[in-house]
Amino acid sequence: MASTPPPTSSSPANSARKVFTVGTRKSKLALSQTDLVVGALRKIWPDYTFNIHSQETAGDQNTTIALREFTTKNLWTQELEELLMAGQVDFIVHSLKAPTMKREDSRDVLVIKKGLPNMSLSEMPAGSVVGTSSIRRTAQLARRYPHLKIMDVRGNIGTRLAKLDAEDSPYTCIILAAAGLLRLDLQDRISQYLDSKNGGMLYAVGQGALGIEIRKDDQIMHDMLRRISDEDATYACWAERSLLRTLEGGCSAPLGVETEWVQLPDGSRKLRMRSIVVSVDGNEEAKIEIDGAVDSAQSAEEFGVMVAKELVVKGAGKILEDIQQNKLKQTS
Repeated sequence: MASTPPPTSSSPANSARKVFTVGTRKSKLALSQTDLVVGALRKIWPDYTFNIHSQETAGDQNTTIALREFTTKNLWTQELEELLMAGQVDFIVHSLKAPTMKREDSRDVLVIKKGLPNMSLSEMPAGSVVGTSSIRRTAQLARRYPHLKIMDVRGNIGTRLAKLDAEDSPYTCIILAAAGLLRLDLQDRISQYLDSKNGGMLYAVGQGALGIEIRKDDQIMHDMLRRISDEDATYACWAERSLLRTLEGGCSAPLGVETEWVQLPDGSRKLRMRSIVVSVDGNEEAKIEIDGAVDSAQSAEEFGVMVAKELVVKGAGKILEDIQQNKLKQTS
């Protein structure tokens, strides 16, 4: 994944290259997110052509195995990254990668089965079934709401909503990312926004952010993407990803984060990061809240490392080590 380079004197507008191919998954949400990026680029370069190539990836093709059972971390990207390296596409639009645009709402949300009364997680009767494919959500739910039953659910947003609303559905509700529902104009399905103050749930690293993966040596794409970037979103997500990378986590790590830019009484502006690591059974947790002076790529990276080290001191290292040991036992 390429990071933003220093400014150069070269200008995309002066290049003879005016046709670009964008790689993306075939899901409705992936295509919607790609349209957002292409739309932003077309506003600046209306005479450029952006062709969209979409295809299914391994994560799309297998919707029955729980995400935590997969051993690879690039379920959603490998096939597209191969096309990128081969020069068949010029860039790829992802969720949860280094962002270039303003971040959508990063919170998780609760979606109640149609026909049931609206209620919060804390109001649900004991034994109510919550659908999620995320170990992060599963762990936090086990910690905060031990009276609820958690059941795996896979598929794109439309598939998950259909599984939830089916007459014979075992689910009382499911938890999804707010960004996906908002981008698909499905905000009417949101029953409760979840965050540290409401529901006690922290979101996934990079959630709500769109990112673009390009070839490192493609200076034209580097320069073009700088024009549609959002600095606050970029630095916040770089800090979050630095935290994740330092903890050596991935999609199977029960790591939750929450970042916000805050103005302190002394007039300084800092990035506030809340983070939590919870054991899968919900019995143990390590959590932290820290403010950091973040005003560059380097300081964002350093802040994420610092938060990770503090989390390890508070017990996150042991929790993650136990999870890894359990995985090794299951595969041996």
